[in-house]
Amino acid sequence: MELVKNNFKRGLARGELQIGLWCSLCSNIAVELLGHSGFDWLVLDTEHSPNEVPDILAQLQAMGTGTASAVVRPAWNDTVLIKRYLDIGSQTVLLPYVQNAEEAARAVAATRYPPRGVRGVTGSGRAARYGRVGDYLNRADEEICVLVQAETRTALDNIEAIAGVEGVDGVFIGPSDMAASLGHIGQPGHPVVQAALKEAVDRLKKVGKPAGILTANEDEARRYVDWGYLFVAVGSDIGLLTKNADALATKFRR
Repeated sequence: MELVKNNFKRGLARGELQIGLWCSLCSNIAVELLGHSGFDWLVLDTEHSPNEVPDILAQLQAMGTGTASAVVRPAWNDTVLIKRYLDIGSQTVLLPYVQNAEEAARAVAATRYPPRGVRGVTGSGRAARYGRVGDYLNRADEEICVLVQAETRTALDNIEAIAGVEGVDGVFIGPSDMAASLGHIGQPGHPVVQAALKEAVDRLKKVGKPAGILTANEDEARRYVDWGYLFVAVGSDIGLLTKNADALATKFRR
């Protein structure tokens, strides 16, 4: 049986714009629905939502027939967490709060089997189609995509070194945490923060590394695409539900 192809990783490598959505509802039904909406990728978040490994497994299974690739965000850059999500079939992981090249290298190592890394070995998990991909242990790296989050001034200062770590496929700029780090918490649209976001993508383009970002503001999203961000999340499942539910209720409220 063949190794599952990672369309998201291949799209990044080709320099293709990929539009995504953040998912925090912890619902396999919601991601199944959204997976058929035409997005290129969906983030299954476990850092700021109460998702656990069984929840993510159900969501990965639900996304199996849609257009969107799954990007799983572990709660931390932790070897054990990363291993568990890879074993259940996550091929792209988004690791929060990477501050320097050493932390980026640790993230990559957690996704690689020895001697290239420290990932614990099993050939019978869902990632290997329950043992049916005979050469999975030797070929897994081909389809694993490592995204690291640069979310502070410190990370921005180190961004070329982070991006230059072998095995890092893309760098995601966290606008909310960046705003907080720069002294403008809750104001990702502040001119100082926007200048930092522009600086980040410009520097990443110079070293040939794809940049990603999240915003629920359409004008901001289009600006980020114009700046050269390649994987852009343009909203969230919670945001879509809240906005549209509130609007519908308002229409009929006295």
